[in-house]
Amino acid sequence: MSVLEQAAAARVAAIDLAAATRAEKDAALLLMADRLVERTDDIVHANGVDVANARGNGISEAMIDRLALNPARIVAMADGLRQLAALPDPIGDVVRGSTLANGLELRQVRVPFGVVGMIYEGRPNVTADAAGICLKSGNAALLRGSGSAFSSNAAIVSVLRKAVADAGLPANTIQLLDATTRDSVKELMRARGLVDVLIPRGGADLIRTVVEQSTVPVIETGVGNCHVYVDAAADLEKALAITINSKTQRNSVCNAAESLLVHAEIADSFLPLVLEEFAARGVTVHGDARVAGHSDAVVAATEQDWDREYLSADIAVAVVDSLEDALDHIRQHGTGHTEAIVSESIAATRRFTAGVDAAAVMINASTRFTDGGEFGFGAEIGISTQKLHARGPMGLPELTSTKYVVTGNGHTRG
Repeated sequence: MSVLEQAAAARVAAIDLAAATRAEKDAALLLMADRLVERTDDIVHANGVDVANARGNGISEAMIDRLALNPARIVAMADGLRQLAALPDPIGDVVRGSTLANGLELRQVRVPFGVVGMIYEGRPNVTADAAGICLKSGNAALLRGSGSAFSSNAAIVSVLRKAVADAGLPANTIQLLDATTRDSVKELMRARGLVDVLIPRGGADLIRTVVEQSTVPVIETGVGNCHVYVDAAADLEKALAITINSKTQRNSVCNAAESLLVHAEIADSFLPLVLEEFAARGVTVHGDARVAGHSDAVVAATEQDWDREYLSADIAVAVVDSLEDALDHIRQHGTGHTEAIVSESIAATRRFTAGVDAAAVMINASTRFTDGGEFGFGAEIGISTQKLHARGPMGLPELTSTKYVVTGNGHTRG
C-alpha cells in the first residue's frame, strides 16, 4: 500500500481502537510483550543484518550501539510494554468539570488523537515503545523508522501486528512504512486529514526538516545538548559521580551530558578528578584554555563544540566565573532538553532552576534521569523540547487531546 492508503487504513483502525476498553488494550500489550520475547531469535537475526550493513557502511560505533539489539534489550522492550499495561488508561479521564449556573454539566475528557505518525532514526527499540504507547492511548501508529534499521523494525512490527490481531484489536493499529526511499517521509508529512499528529525523533536535521516541511501538526522532540554545571558550593564527590554518570552511563542517547561547566572557585580541585575519570573511560575532552591547563590530553574546543550533540565519547568542558555566566552559556548553547546543577546551596539551585529554559532541570542528579521510564510514565514516545501541548518525556496523557461533553436536561439557549 502507499502511505496514504496505510494512513486511511490506520484511520479506520483508530475508530475501533478508540472504543476499546482498558482490559482489551492491556491484554494486547501483554501479548505483544510475550511474543517479542518468544521471537527473540528472529528479531536478533534481523537486527544482525542491519548491524552488519551499518558497519559495512562505516557507521560509527556510537550509532551502532543505538541500532543494536540483544536478548536483554528485547526483554527491556517487553518490560516497557508490560509497564504500560499496568498504568492507568488516560482515555476518558476528566481533566476538569463543573456544573454551570444554568444547570448544564460540563466535563473536559481525554480522547485519542486518532492517527499518530512517527519518524525516527536508528533505534529499533523505539518501534515497540511507540507502538505500545500509541495503542494504550487509543491511537493507531504509522511508524517510519530509518533505512538502517528496516530489517529489525520489520521483524518487530510483524510480531506486534500478529499479537494485536490475536488479542482481538485491528492489526492496522500498528503499521510500518517503507524506509527504502525518502518518498514515504514526504507522503507522511503531507497526509493532513488522515494523520492527526506527527512526531519526529532523531537528529537535528531530521527534526528541522519535519518541522519546516510538514503540513501535519508536529510535536517537536529536540536535540539534547545537555549541560552539567558544577557550582562553587558543590560536593565534589557528588559532582564527580553525577558528571561521569551523565556522560558515560550511555553516551549515544539524547539525555547524556554533552557539556560540563565548572565554577572557577572549585576548578583546580574538581578538574583533575573529572579529567582523570574521563581519560580512564576513553572520553575525549574538548576544553577551553583554562581546562586545557589541567591536562595535555584536552583538545582545544572550537565554537562549534559548545553547540554539538556528540552522541559519542566526547564532551565540551569550560570554566565559568559565576553561576550567571553558566546560565548565559546555557542560554546561548543549550537546546532546552535537560540541564543539571550540582550544588549544596539552596539559593544557587533556585536561581539555576528559575534561570534555565529547559524541559527538565536536575538538581544534584544525573541528566540520564530525563526519561519516561525513569519518571514512572512507562515507555515514552519521545522527549519534547517545545512548549505547546507537551514538554519533556511524553507519556500517555501527552498522546491525547480533549473534548468537552456537555449534559443538559432539555436546556436551550435564550
